[in-house]
Amino acid sequence: MEKVKGYLAEWSVFEKVWVTVFTGITVYLYFAFQDTLLGLVSSISGMLCVVLVAKGKVSNYLFGIVQTVIYGYIAYGYGLYGESMLNWLFYFPTQFIGIWMWMKHYKRKEDSEQGENVYVKRLTKKGWAIVIGSFVVGALLYAELLILLSAQQVRIDSMAVVLSVIAQILMVQRYAEQWVLWILVNALTITLWLITLLQTGGNDWNMVIMWTAFLVNSVYGYMNWVKLSKVQKVKVV
Repeated sequence: MEKVKGYLAEWSVFEKVWVTVFTGITVYLYFAFQDTLLGLVSSISGMLCVVLVAKGKVSNYLFGIVQTVIYGYIAYGYGLYGESMLNWLFYFPTQFIGIWMWMKHYKRKEDSEQGENVYVKRLTKKGWAIVIGSFVVGALLYAELLILLSAQQVRIDSMAVVLSVIAQILMVQRYAEQWVLWILVNALTITLWLITLLQTGGNDWNMVIMWTAFLVNSVYGYMNWVKLSKVQKVKVV
C-alpha cells in the first residue's frame, strides 16, 4: 500500500482527474451502449499507456502491448485494415523496442525532476523537414496500398497511419515533438471512427472516447515534455 501511495504521489491532480473521468465515461458507455468487452479493455489500457508516456514512464509500454493487440483486432473487424496493420505489424513490436531504447537512457529516480524515467530530446529544423517529407510520400504510397485492399476510409486512414508510424519512431527516440504528430493522429482517428461507426451501425463507441482521451493527453503530453526539455536544458538547433 505504501508503494502505491508513493507511486500516486508522483501523479499531478490533472493526471488523476483525467484518468478517473475518462475511465468512468468508458465504463458507462460499456453498459449504456452494450459495447464489447474487448473495446472496454482496449480503451482503458490505451488511456493508461498514453498518460504514462506523457509522464515519461517506461511502464507505458506494458499497457501498450495489451492495447495494440486488442485494438488491432477490433479495427480489423470494421475493415480498417490500415489501423489493424499499424497496430499488429508496427505498434506491437515497437513496444518491445521502446522498452529497450528507454531503458538504455533510463533516468534514475533521484535524478528526475517530475518522476520521469527518460531524458527528453528536441527535433531540429532538419529533423522537421525529414518528418514532413516522409509523411507526404508515405501517405500517398500507403493510400494506394489500401485501395488495392478495398479498405474503408482510405485517405483518412492512410494519413493517420503514416503520421502514427512517424510519431511512434519519435516516441521511441524520446523526442518531445512526437506529441505534435499525436495531436494530428488523434484528431484524424476520431474522425475515422465516427464515420465508420455511423456508416456501419457499430457499437464500439469506446473507440471514440479512447481517441478523444488520447487527444486531450497529447496536448498535455506536449506541454509536459517541453517543460521537461527546458528543465533538462535540451538545446534545439
